[in-house]
Amino acid sequence: MSKTLIFIELNNEKIKSGSLELLSAAKNAGQEIIAICFGPASKAAASEAFQYGANEYYFSEKEIMSVYNPEAFSKTISTFLNDHKPQLVLASGTQLAKDLFPRVAAKNKTGYTNDGIELTISDSNVAVRRPVYAGKASAEIEFKNSDCNIVVMRPNQLPVNSPDTSANGEAKEIAVPEMDLKTIIKSVVKGASEKLDLTEANIIVSGGRGVKEAGNFKILEELADTLGATVGASRAVCDAGWVPHSMQVGQTGKTVAPTLYIACGISGAIQHLAGMSGSKVIVAINTDADAPIFEKATYGIVGDLFDVVPQLTKEFKALLG
Repeated sequence: MSKTLIFIELNNEKIKSGSLELLSAAKNAGQEIIAICFGPASKAAASEAFQYGANEYYFSEKEIMSVYNPEAFSKTISTFLNDHKPQLVLASGTQLAKDLFPRVAAKNKTGYTNDGIELTISDSNVAVRRPVYAGKASAEIEFKNSDCNIVVMRPNQLPVNSPDTSANGEAKEIAVPEMDLKTIIKSVVKGASEKLDLTEANIIVSGGRGVKEAGNFKILEELADTLGATVGASRAVCDAGWVPHSMQVGQTGKTVAPTLYIACGISGAIQHLAGMSGSKVIVAINTDADAPIFEKATYGIVGDLFDVVPQLTKEFKALLG
């Protein structure tokens, strides 16, 4: 049985769905699973991690680990890898993980790949499929019989097992090494939105130039609230200052793979398609019947979003009660 380390991230004191996917994948592959989590509520999350397959669980709620500091996190994980020697490290592709694990891979001289959409674990062999050329093709990366490899997977790509509520274990506090930090985090300002991050969202309602102005995003927000969705946007909209760049979906924004993606007034430039083409179902709303978005759409509505979206909201409200 090979040993797999899974980096756990939390949202509102619960394990993010992307991390649950990785716990499930490792358990299904018969791996010995070590989970590691930092920050407030990391100790309390242990019971959930055990229910989804963790065999061991390590945490740190020390002040230095309470918010993301790339120096502190990378040194702590690098030291942990040297001590515990897992054959595989898995992390969900959040902004934090994308910044952290290339640093860890460089420190420990391990194999590394990110943006995985398929994961196969067999004994000590690991294969990862990832998109290339803006999603026009894919490449398969294989790691064979090396000491340790790091894989960062896109969220919403793998199934999540049902929890085993009888499973439990002991949460152990990780030893944070002494370090002379060059960077100190003084404060963190959180956004006002309590909705899921785009990369974790199961439903996304996204707007483009067709929304016409910032104030009109309230139409999309009403539909999103009805569906329990998160609102996204195209690059042009973000660059215009209508919405913050944290909402940008695309090659230079966030890559998403929700179950349902509703594109409102988005033409479908290749840069945007590269960030959302992994969506399970795509609904496109556009006045231009020849817009490229319709080539990717599962369902297309040729019409004015200012007529279509309020009608969808009304129908969903009636259906969902």
